[in-house]
Amino acid sequence: MMSSKILKSLKSLVILICLLLWGCNNTLGEKLPRIAIAGLAIESSTFSPAFTHEEAFLAREGEEVFSYYPFLSKDSINRKKADWFPTIRGHALPGGIVTREAYESLVNKTLSMLEKNLPYDGLFFDIHGAMSVVGLDDPEGDFITRIRKVIGKETIISTSMDLHGNVSKVLAQNTDLITCYRMAPHEDAIESKKRALENLLVRLENGKGKPAYKAWIPVPILLPGEKTSTRIEPGKSLYAKVKPAADQEGIIDAAIWVGYPWADEPRNHGVVMVTGDEKKIVSETAERLAESFWNVRKQFDFVAPTTSLEKSLQKALKSNKIPFIISDMGDNPTAGGAGDVTWTLEKILSRKEFNSVNGPSVIYASIPGPKMIEKAIEAGEGGKVEEYVGALIDDRYSPPIKLSGTVEKIKYGDIHAETEVVIKSGSVNVIVTKKRKPYHKKADFTDLGLDPNNTNIIIVKIGYLVPELYRMRGDWIMALTPGGVDQDIERLDYKRIKRPMFPFDYEMDKPNLNVRLIKSSENF
Repeated sequence: MMSSKILKSLKSLVILICLLLWGCNNTLGEKLPRIAIAGLAIESSTFSPAFTHEEAFLAREGEEVFSYYPFLSKDSINRKKADWFPTIRGHALPGGIVTREAYESLVNKTLSMLEKNLPYDGLFFDIHGAMSVVGLDDPEGDFITRIRKVIGKETIISTSMDLHGNVSKVLAQNTDLITCYRMAPHEDAIESKKRALENLLVRLENGKGKPAYKAWIPVPILLPGEKTSTRIEPGKSLYAKVKPAADQEGIIDAAIWVGYPWADEPRNHGVVMVTGDEKKIVSETAERLAESFWNVRKQFDFVAPTTSLEKSLQKALKSNKIPFIISDMGDNPTAGGAGDVTWTLEKILSRKEFNSVNGPSVIYASIPGPKMIEKAIEAGEGGKVEEYVGALIDDRYSPPIKLSGTVEKIKYGDIHAETEVVIKSGSVNVIVTKKRKPYHKKADFTDLGLDPNNTNIIIVKIGYLVPELYRMRGDWIMALTPGGVDQDIERLDYKRIKRPMFPFDYEMDKPNLNVRLIKSSENF
C-alpha cells in the first residue's frame, strides 16, 4: 500500500501536468486542433522572357517548413496550441512565368501530403499572390480550389499574402480569413504571417469558426510598388488606416492589395478585403478603405527621384555623398526581372571616368555569367580574365558583353548565386554570379571583400531600396532602365487586364466601389 507521502507527491505531479497542459491551451480531455501548412510564393513577370522552374522554389517539406516561421519555433506558444501538419512551402526569387510542369509537380506533392493526414480543422495558406503559370490565369485561385477538393469545405483556411499580390474572386471565395502586409518595403512580413496564423488559432479556440462576412472590392488601379511605397504619401497615410480598421469590434482583419503590375492577367488590379462577423461594420469599412484608395490614385509617385541612367550617373559623379546608390530598376530581380540585362553595365563600362583604377570607385551588383565564373575559378584570385557575361535570357536590349579584368574575390555557397566572383575592370567592381541574385544587405558586399560604405557609386538591380540599403545610402536615385519590370508600365504591351484601369485610362469615371459580400467557402 502506497504511503500518504508518495500519494501526495503523485497528486502534486498530476496537478503540475494539468497546469502545464492548461497553459498550452490543452486541458485534459481537450483535443488540439489539427492545422496544415502549405504555400507557394513568387512574383512572375509575363513581360520577361524568363521561365521559372521547380528548383527555383527551394521547396521545404515537413518539419523544415517551420524554419520559415519564428513564431512556430518548438518552444513557442503557438506551436503548442495545435497539432501541425506542414506539407510544402516553396519561395522563389521573383522571376519569369512558372512552367506548368513545375507548378503541377509542386501542387500535386502538396495535395498528396495533405491527403495523408486528413482531416484538418484549419490550414495556413502562405502565398505571395503574384504567381503566373503557363496556361493559367489565376494560379493561387486554382491552387486553393484544388486544396479544397482534398481537405473539404469545413476546414478554415487562413491566407497570408504580399500586398503586391492579386486577390481574385475565386481566391476570396475559397479562403476564409485573409490578410496581407501593411508595409512596403515589407518590414512587417513575419508580423503579417503571424497575424494570419493567430487569427486562425483564435477562431478555432473560441469556436466561432469561419467569419460571417467577407467583403471584397476590386479597385481598378495598377501601379508599381516603387510608386506605392508606405514610406511616403499617399501610401503612408492610406496604409495607416488599415490597422485601426481591423481593430474595430466585429472585424477580424482588413487589408489593401495594390496588385502586381508586371503580369498581363485579368486579376491584376487593386483589391480591398475585410472579414468579420458584423455585416454593417464589415461592409462600411471595406467601402471606406476602397474609397480612400481610389481618392489618392493621382497622388502616387516614385519613392525617390527618377531619371535616365545618363543623368543618374552625372548626378552621382558630382555628388560628395557616399555611397551614392543608383537603382537599375528595369531588370530588378526582386520584382520579376530576368536579372541578366546588360544594358546598364555596358553603359557604365564604356564611360571614360571608370576606365582607370584611379577613377571613382564603383560596385555593380550584379550580372550572371557562368562562363566567367569558370574562368575566374581557373585563374584564381589575382588572375586576369576575359569572358562574355549577361543576356543569356533577356537579350532584347543589349547582347552579352565582354568583361575583362582582375579576379578580386571568389565566394562559394550562396543559396541563390551558388558562386560569386568580383571582377575589377578599371575602377568598377563587377559582381558576377553563376545564377542571378539580388543584393540588398551590407553583408552581400562585405562578404566579397568590398567596402560599400566607402564606395563612391553602387549600382544595384533593385527598385526601392530595402531597409538596410536605405539606411546605408549617402544619396539615392532610381534610373529608368529597360527590362522585364519596366517602371514605365504605360509603355508595356498589356492586352488582357480589365479596362478601364488607372493610370492607363487616366480620366476614367469613378468605378463601382460598393461592397461585394463573398459567400462562405462552404457554399462553393
